[in-house]
Amino acid sequence: MRYAVMNTPLGALTVASTERGLASVDFGRRVPPGAITDTDANRAFMQQIEEYFQGSRTQFDFPLDLRGTPFQIAVWRELLAIPYGKTRTYGEIANSLGKPGAARAVGMANHDNRIPIVVPCHRVIGHNGSLTGYAGGLHIKQQLLDIETGTRTLTL
Repeated sequence: MRYAVMNTPLGALTVASTERGLASVDFGRRVPPGAITDTDANRAFMQQIEEYFQGSRTQFDFPLDLRGTPFQIAVWRELLAIPYGKTRTYGEIANSLGKPGAARAVGMANHDNRIPIVVPCHRVIGHNGSLTGYAGGLHIKQQLLDIETGTRTLTL
């Protein structure tokens, strides 16, 4: 695994990749175990994430190295299908997977998402429209949603 740290309007992000694609995005400076520093290997990922923060990118087009159970990967693929600037509830995602009683399991898969922002778990909200847990904190989840709805632009 190769990683690089980038500065964003939300603070530092640690981006890590494998030969298969982007494998993780962590809030702060968190070096994955056994990873080596390699900014060049992560340059394309960092460029697109930077464009997202600038408001000029609404979709990422690089490969992902998704690692999880078949259910988790199915949930993450559903997250990738949520349009930019839109939200879905945990229940809606469970229903789309044909598992209407699995809203909590969807929440746990969101919790285990290693590629936040790119695999947009910030677009998942509670059944009543409320913001619910997010790895970077609810304030960051709100800022990401604000970027996508055009109510806020973040710059360094």
